[in-house]
Amino acid sequence: MGGARAVAGGLAALVLGVAWTIAGPLPGASARSADPAAPLQPLIDATAEGGVLRPPPGRYSGPVVIRRPIVLDGAGRVHVDGGGSGTVVLLATGGAEVRGLRISGSGENHDGLDAGIQVRGDGNRILDNVIEDCLFGIDLQQSNDNVVQGNRISSKDLGLGVRGDGIRLWYSRRNEIVSNRIEEVRDVVVWYSGANRIADNTVIGGRYGLHFMYAEANQVEDNRFDGNMVGVFLMYSDGVELRRNHIRGALGATGMGIGFKESSDVLIEDGAIIYCAKGIYLDTSPYQPDSTNRILRNRIAYNGAGVIFHNDREGNVFFENEFVGNFTQVGVRGGGSAARNTWFGNRWDDYRGFDRDGDGRGDTPYVLYAYSDRIWQERPEAAFFRGSPLFEAIDFLDRLAPFSEPTLVLTDESPRFEPQAEQAPWPM
Repeated sequence: MGGARAVAGGLAALVLGVAWTIAGPLPGASARSADPAAPLQPLIDATAEGGVLRPPPGRYSGPVVIRRPIVLDGAGRVHVDGGGSGTVVLLATGGAEVRGLRISGSGENHDGLDAGIQVRGDGNRILDNVIEDCLFGIDLQQSNDNVVQGNRISSKDLGLGVRGDGIRLWYSRRNEIVSNRIEEVRDVVVWYSGANRIADNTVIGGRYGLHFMYAEANQVEDNRFDGNMVGVFLMYSDGVELRRNHIRGALGATGMGIGFKESSDVLIEDGAIIYCAKGIYLDTSPYQPDSTNRILRNRIAYNGAGVIFHNDREGNVFFENEFVGNFTQVGVRGGGSAARNTWFGNRWDDYRGFDRDGDGRGDTPYVLYAYSDRIWQERPEAAFFRGSPLFEAIDFLDRLAPFSEPTLVLTDESPRFEPQAEQAPWPM
């Protein structure tokens, strides 16, 4: 008899708690924090389709699964802890919204893609959450028309190669990835996914700031990539457009601001690539016949090499860019030439001509030859000695009395003479 009363009392307490969270406190009830070990799933299950669940502030245990379109609003005061196992929040529905949560404690299983939030549906909204100590941050698979906005994401305290991805899109289209801050994760990846918009995000301290693979017609605008090994890499991805992105500090032996691998019809405009080992790296790009990659009005400055071609490939247009302070402006692996590409109206800080008529253009073409640079372009390991007294002496002698005919790298028939207007400082 006493056991029955206890069960009835427990059920009454649960019903009262659900009523409080869905409709607000009952008359005479006072606000209270949740039990640190209280499971969140019963409150989710008790929320009707289309309802809004606002749990009392506190810490709840996961994992949880949302199977119908509801709004789960933590208002910045609800912490969901997965307890170190699996995915913390699974959105197995469309039209739901998860916002204002602190989410932590996923598992560490890469095969299972243990994540803070997994999305398996269309038209969901994931807004203003803090995701930390989760292997993967937000993972979208075969999920379209979702909005991922205003989240702060970091992975587990693991080595770079075994962290998970901050945001991962897999066979997902027309998603909005906007205004997120992603730090200390492995990559942000967009694979087999097209027509997504990725804008105003900050990605710091990862491997690939943004990695496309077989991903067409994506828009990448106003993002900041700082201190990643690679800023943006395009692999077998056509029709991607990058506008007003700032990339800085992609260093190390494999460091590059923007890399291409067999990618075509790509647009890069009005951005900045600063202080990277290689500013832009092009490998067999463009790849599709009769296609073009356009690199327009970018500031490519203070890099080890401004642009590196993996081979003598044509079809790239460089127009009105600014090449400043690069150790090597443009190089071609194997000692080839980049002259079959289009170079027009770029500013080169090592231009030695004049502008007598004051039209803002050099009176003579900018012509770039490879002298001692041929050594490291043919034998990349020799790049270690760039800037050494011996290398500088070889370069001086090669220019003074070439040992062999220097390689013509490029000609810009109308180099811009004056620098662009001063750019805004690096956005922090």
